[in-house]
Amino acid sequence: MNDNPIVDTRAKPLWRKIWDFPLVAMVVAGFLCFVVAQIAGAMVPLTPPVRGFSAEMKFYVLAVLILVPLYIFVIARLGDPKRNDLRDPNWLRHLLLGLLGGTVLFSIAVAIAGLLGIYRIVGVGSLNGLLAALVVPTIGAAVLEEILFRGILFRWLEQFGGSWLALLLTSALFGAAHLGNPNASWIAAVGIAMEAGVMLGAAYMLTRSLWLPIGIHAAWNFTQGQIYDIPVSGTDVEGFVDARLSGDPLLTGQGFGLEASVIAITVATLFGLWLLRLAIRKGELKPPMWVKSRDAA
Repeated sequence: MNDNPIVDTRAKPLWRKIWDFPLVAMVVAGFLCFVVAQIAGAMVPLTPPVRGFSAEMKFYVLAVLILVPLYIFVIARLGDPKRNDLRDPNWLRHLLLGLLGGTVLFSIAVAIAGLLGIYRIVGVGSLNGLLAALVVPTIGAAVLEEILFRGILFRWLEQFGGSWLALLLTSALFGAAHLGNPNASWIAAVGIAMEAGVMLGAAYMLTRSLWLPIGIHAAWNFTQGQIYDIPVSGTDVEGFVDARLSGDPLLTGQGFGLEASVIAITVATLFGLWLLRLAIRKGELKPPMWVKSRDAA
């Protein structure tokens, strides 16, 4: 009796090879994200008025509620191999580490700004913007952007062209995506690409999970806006304190916020490079698919 498992050596049909190709899977997943945004936007006017909930907040809630199950049951099953980057046995640990890391990192940037005299607290803020801060930049943007940029773009760009290409392109796209924000500039876009693109991409590489980058992203946004009263990627918020940024634009980030300053860029980029070094030492630097095919041959 032969106890060896039966291995299916039949080649995939051409249509399946095309459908599973990394860039094809990425485009399909990206299109599904676009559809989610359109559906969420169309549903906003149909929802009943809720006290304290703006149209923007409703959009983010609806988009998260639609995209997360769509990612789990459809997007994660695209391509070959299939992989769900939300399925992580250490998800809570990674999330909490991310929340702690994002909070500490931006607090360091604010402390440096305070020592340089460009950040000062002038009064007491309020809790009026707490719900909006939790929904829009903290939960909404962190979840949606990490699924798109790391769970979709990084994942399949890396499978196709390797880790370096994925890190370079997703960082550049992440920075460019913020050009439409209030008070945005090319300096701000480059800063976002360097600090957030590298840091969040490296966090994803290190854990092969979305929870660490989601935690860092959410805490980074909440800390700068709700705690320190600094514009979040150009958008003014109402924080727990009333604070002012004044001084050299390279240090203040102008109206975009401290994210566009050399202070935050330096702090976050150094942290991102440290995460990247850990990922490389762990063996998470992936080669392009043509190199893997050559090695296999």
